Amino acid sequence: MKDATAPGRTDFEATRERFHLPPGQIYLDGNSLGPLPKGAEAMMRRTLFTEWGEMVIGGWNRADWMGLPDRLGDRIGALIGAEPGHVTVGDTLSIRVFQALAAAVAMTDRKVVLSDSGNFPSDLYMAQGFLRNFRSDMTLRVVEPDAVDEALTEDVGVLMLTQVDYRTGRRHDMAALTARAHQLGIVTIWDLAHSAGAFEVDLAGAAADFAVGCTYKYLNGGPGAPAFIYVAPRHADTAHTVLNGWLGHADPFAFEPEYRPAPGIARMRVGTPAILQMRVLEAALDCWEGVSLADLRARSVALSQQFIGAVEARCPGLELASPRDPEMRGSQVSFRFAEGYGAMQALIARGVVGDFRAPDIMRFGIAPLYVTEADIDGAVAHLEQVLSDREYLRPEFRARARVT
Repeated sequence: MKDATAPGRTDFEATRERFHLPPGQIYLDGNSLGPLPKGAEAMMRRTLFTEWGEMVIGGWNRADWMGLPDRLGDRIGALIGAEPGHVTVGDTLSIRVFQALAAAVAMTDRKVVLSDSGNFPSDLYMAQGFLRNFRSDMTLRVVEPDAVDEALTEDVGVLMLTQVDYRTGRRHDMAALTARAHQLGIVTIWDLAHSAGAFEVDLAGAAADFAVGCTYKYLNGGPGAPAFIYVAPRHADTAHTVLNGWLGHADPFAFEPEYRPAPGIARMRVGTPAILQMRVLEAALDCWEGVSLADLRARSVALSQQFIGAVEARCPGLELASPRDPEMRGSQVSFRFAEGYGAMQALIARGVVGDFRAPDIMRFGIAPLYVTEADIDGAVAHLEQVLSDREYLRPEFRARARVT
């Protein structure tokens, strides 16, 4: 990947052209699912017809399908401040959370896993299930996001947090909380689902122990795109692998009856790589060529501030749910509105795509690779009209769909 750190060099008009964006649509839901990278079609055609079609099983060697998880891991690692060779890609985010938690728990004799109520429910579900079925001697302690620091006590063994609250966009200070946790001997796990590709992350600088994340949001890898896991170098050769998948074996094709974990991050591989999904992700990561993460963050803040200011000036009845200080939020803006579900459906019908989280959160993703100032102006104009005309009360917009 080309320079992804030097500021002042990113052409965001050019990056927008790397995506298929439906004409007339304003897409503010990249915090949930990124749009289609234009390069994905050519990548898939090559994979389907030149590789799978012509090479068949030979693609594992001739096209090096087997090496994709680690190659993509290093490309993602460059976006999240990871050391080379310490991120791998594959499986789902829930599985990655399970792996990281199992490895972290094995590193402590303490009996508490600490998380917060802003964590994504699936992360909490995985922790509940793991502790109930494998470590019934341990408990999951969940506190409010603002109370995490004071809840870091010497009985806590593992701190498991999502860096950015999926509802409000509130952002934890990873470096400060990790440092505080380490002072108390606590192992840290960070979920970067709403961080990777949204702003600069520095896992190595923060000395994080483990990190996980999905690739279908700001990284634009497509629906069901594979997840990633990071293991700090100091743990890479000793991290416990409760999911002993065959590709995490030190020598998978020796087909030994007993498991021997591979060295380093490779031990976190589980099952056969989903090559078609990974090739789309590869095309999505091509969209980051030449992008400065400092530029990305500056543009995210500017667009978010533009949106907040305009909504508050023109859309009475909406309450800002995100932190007002941009340093305390990720790259999404959320507003509370009692009729938020209907209002969002009315917006979508107008071609402005955001999403809704119960009970009353309207979420708007600000993804600078393709969102423009004109998009922000257009979205606010439509939102103002939805509210003034009370379109959210129309029956077709109040009927709940399966996915909100």
